[in-house]
Amino acid sequence: MPLRMSSSSSAVQAPRSPVNPVIVEQETAEARIRSLLVLGGARSGKSAYAQGLAEAHGPDRLYLATAAAGDEEMAARIARHRVDRGQGWATLEEPIEIAAALAAHAQPSRVVVVDCLTLWLSNLVLGGRDPGPALAALADAIGGLAGPVIFVSNEVGMGIVPDHQLGREFRDWQGRANREIGAACDAVIFVAAGFPLQLKPAATRNVQLI
Repeated sequence: MPLRMSSSSSAVQAPRSPVNPVIVEQETAEARIRSLLVLGGARSGKSAYAQGLAEAHGPDRLYLATAAAGDEEMAARIARHRVDRGQGWATLEEPIEIAAALAAHAQPSRVVVVDCLTLWLSNLVLGGRDPGPALAALADAIGGLAGPVIFVSNEVGMGIVPDHQLGREFRDWQGRANREIGAACDAVIFVAAGFPLQLKPAATRNVQLI
């Protein structure tokens, strides 16, 4: 069963000037999708959005966690996320082989939330593995999954440039991952300050200068 995203809007006039206003026409539409990428910064509400969409989909829900409890702080974060999700979720911890895990556990009636791609990339990089092949394999697998999936990922390229080489390399890999997974998914949502912004399919159908 596909996921459903609804958006309703009407013509909006953006204030440009009295002579040349811009009219943005948006159509009411319901997107029926099988795969979704949810992007956002830290504490933006991206995980909550993904969780809410999954809970609205149905009772069979799998949380595919990529975090590894390497220290007390991360262990506490994992425990807090479990509490936040509440009842009704099955949890699978897989820090590396998420493409294989999705192929094994995706089902037509089950929605899988992968949270998050950023920690997955971190596991690959810190483990000395080339993220390129793993990223390509994941992107290729999305279209053939037996059930719906929601990926959660961080947008890390909008802040300051990291002051060390590993940080810059990771930032670049994260940007590449978001592009490739976003291209493979049916839809992409960017969450800022708790508000979801639809990037794909484009929410704006027509832009007209008058």
